[in-house]
Amino acid sequence: MTDELDQLRAAMKAATPAPDAGVREVTLRLALENFDRAQGSFDAQRLIEDRPVKAGLFSGVFQMISQFTTRQMLAGTASAAAVVVGIVAIGPLLMRGPEVARDVPEAVVTPDTSTSAVRADEGDTAVVEPVTPVPAPMTELAQAEPTPEPTPPAVIAEAEPEAVEQQTAPADPSLTDSGVTFNGGIQPEADQPLIGLTEAPIAETPAAPVAPAPTGDLDMALEQPPATDTGALAYLPEPEEGMGGLAAPDEMRRTRSVSSDGLIADDLQPPVQSNDTEAFATAAPNPVKVTVEEPVSTFSIDVDTASYAVVRQSLNAGQLPPAEAVRIEEMVNYFPYANPAPDGDGAPFRPTVTVMPTPWNFGTRLVHIAVQGEMPAVEARPPLNLVFLIDTSGSMDEPAKLPLLRMSLALMLDELRPEDQVAIVAYAGSAGTVLAPVAAAEKDKILAALDNLAAGGSTAGAEGLALAYQVAAGMAGEGEVSRVILATDGDFNVGVSDPEGLEAYVAKQRETGIYLSVLGFGRGNLDDAVMQSLAQNGNGTAAYIDTLSEARKVLVDQLTGALFPIADDVKIQVEWNPVQVAEYRLIGYETRALRREDFNNDRVDAGEIGAGIAVTAIYEVTAPGSDALLNDPLRYGAAAGAADAGDEMGFLRLRYKEPGASASELIEVPIVPGDRAPSDDVRFAAAIAGFGQLLTGATYLGDWGWDDAIALANGARGDDAFGYRAEAVNLMRLAKTLTR
Repeated sequence: MTDELDQLRAAMKAATPAPDAGVREVTLRLALENFDRAQGSFDAQRLIEDRPVKAGLFSGVFQMISQFTTRQMLAGTASAAAVVVGIVAIGPLLMRGPEVARDVPEAVVTPDTSTSAVRADEGDTAVVEPVTPVPAPMTELAQAEPTPEPTPPAVIAEAEPEAVEQQTAPADPSLTDSGVTFNGGIQPEADQPLIGLTEAPIAETPAAPVAPAPTGDLDMALEQPPATDTGALAYLPEPEEGMGGLAAPDEMRRTRSVSSDGLIADDLQPPVQSNDTEAFATAAPNPVKVTVEEPVSTFSIDVDTASYAVVRQSLNAGQLPPAEAVRIEEMVNYFPYANPAPDGDGAPFRPTVTVMPTPWNFGTRLVHIAVQGEMPAVEARPPLNLVFLIDTSGSMDEPAKLPLLRMSLALMLDELRPEDQVAIVAYAGSAGTVLAPVAAAEKDKILAALDNLAAGGSTAGAEGLALAYQVAAGMAGEGEVSRVILATDGDFNVGVSDPEGLEAYVAKQRETGIYLSVLGFGRGNLDDAVMQSLAQNGNGTAAYIDTLSEARKVLVDQLTGALFPIADDVKIQVEWNPVQVAEYRLIGYETRALRREDFNNDRVDAGEIGAGIAVTAIYEVTAPGSDALLNDPLRYGAAAGAADAGDEMGFLRLRYKEPGASASELIEVPIVPGDRAPSDDVRFAAAIAGFGQLLTGATYLGDWGWDDAIALANGARGDDAFGYRAEAVNLMRLAKTLTR
């Protein structure tokens, strides 16, 4: 066996060739070639375009040009122009000989920069930038005589020649157009038109010293120094007379297209962002209270309507609104009602009480309290001083924010009278006066200032408030009404931004007679809590603008009520008769609750009522012995004792102040059941109260659901001139679908 193996080993050794480097190299090369062929395909490459590109000179040129960026194209064309002009201007002179060339002004060649241009100065020196790049040591550049700074390129869309001059002006931290100075740097977005602003210098470009542009003074000096921010006040200055207007960015013009129902056509109802930072003013729902334990209910009136508009925007975007965004009193007060007007007894408003069965609980009753303000004649209106305080920070750069804001404020101008005045203050990283006070009749100037606003930077809201109040104080006159209208998404992030600090500041300013109203725009970072805090402490109102139709309702149809108060610090207090009412709960007004002793304290702030405005409050009450009682009687509680009040269910008290007065007046009305059937207005208000409760959990509604709310609202639409109630019914139907 061993011999056979030895023979096999010897045969294999003899058959094995000796190592040969040349053969190894040839074999390895063949293997690599076979490997390369195996990786590809013998078929022709397939085209990725719809049709083959024919070979040719121009095809290659076009393909090469298509790869260039805008900046490269500008630099290339400028360089080509410099070479051509240089050859045309200097070439013929050089060809005439040395004796002629000596008479040619000396040519100054500047180092190569990112841009090239040819510029002729007023002197004898021609500046050619650049013909041939000449590197120079830094020491030589430092000792060389400074040359004028080359003009950086900028893309200008359909701008007039005057606008070009403004665009290429030297950079300066202040803008002085129209005599207005804005502090803080401005950092425009890349590849955007620069109108009235200057582009930041390129780091690689050796810039010569430039004399600063002349600066003016601020119209109103701020108490605090402005915050520095790279994106301060994004403002396109007002066009000068005779310029024909400056070309605004295309995206700003595009958002002016509006659909027939007032929605922005480009983005009708954007969905609320899932990673939002919204904050809403909210409180726990009012509980059922036992009359013998707590017979008195006290709260401030609320004429705001922001919550209903937020609910509508959420539902139209295909989402249920956050429960904390639903304030039932603001939903009820959103709609106009035909309440009885004051009868001329001297009081600025008239309360009306209606008692009706509760739609969702037949063992209880609803007490509907309506307070209707008087509507003075338009000619009796005092002169109005308006300061538009506009948030132009980066968070406002959305179609449903700054563009809608500009269009909304423009709607108001036709409602103002010639003796009214308008000023505009804007804020981003810092604040500035965009438009000094002008007569409302100068509508073109006001519209131009609004159109030239652009968004960018942080949000120095506190500084903007300070400047707006200063401007308003300068406009105020004897017997006139002064109002600051803040238009924002509520996202304050520079300066005093905590609600308590803002409340204290605004509350101090209202003592001067200047009121503050707030208009909210956009979703995703809407700070409703700040908006509500400012409006309540500023003796104003808060509204949310989600469509142009809503802007018309708030700023046109209800302008008089929004801007002209007829009563300040209006408080409501109801004392319930325990003989007639065993339990009660106030539906809504959780964020407006007051202590019992606050009712008689004239130093406690409360809500305001504007001219022609109606306020509604609804209680649900339960009679003693009713099967609907939710609380058991106390084992050791004393029996309720009450004076003989007949069939009175309770007693309504209202306190208010005349605008500017320090002492309050009192109105008292007994609450009795009555025999008349509730009106459509009362029944529709009850349906909206049910709507709000369904959105927040329906704790006290039992089996009453969406179909019941829809049927009640649809049957109580009554006179619905502008379709607000029909819209509410459709929103209920939409909410029903979204809750499945």
